[in-house]
Amino acid sequence: MKLIAQNEIAALGASLRQIDQRLLNQTLEEGITRVWYQGGEPYFDVFVELLHGRIQWFQFTLRGKSISWSQQICSWQTGMTNELRPDDITFYPASKFIESDQRIDLEFVELARKILQTRAGEEIFDKMLALFNH
Repeated sequence: MKLIAQNEIAALGASLRQIDQRLLNQTLEEGITRVWYQGGEPYFDVFVELLHGRIQWFQFTLRGKSISWSQQICSWQTGMTNELRPDDITFYPASKFIESDQRIDLEFVELARKILQTRAGEEIFDKMLALFNH
């Protein structure tokens, strides 16, 4: 991913808007909450699944790249999404397939952290940012 200027990072962070909870699957186990933020450009999303307020799963996608973290494996995973592939016959607007990288894309991990850092001070973003310190 090419270098992104600080003002673009700030604009990306500021563009994240929480999607109405009623649009998310409400058949969740007790204590589980899903939070979805959609950014101001296509294919820019942040998903978080919490269990009693603690992050269990986190995914950040931007421009065909993805980073995710899971409580089960307690580590980062990066990859490419199918969203920018015009030849993908499995494409459906509400679906996203991710092909994992063989090595973690540290540049993308840092970009995601910088974008989320623009929202520091907001509880959910602080919880996401804490994952980068593990």
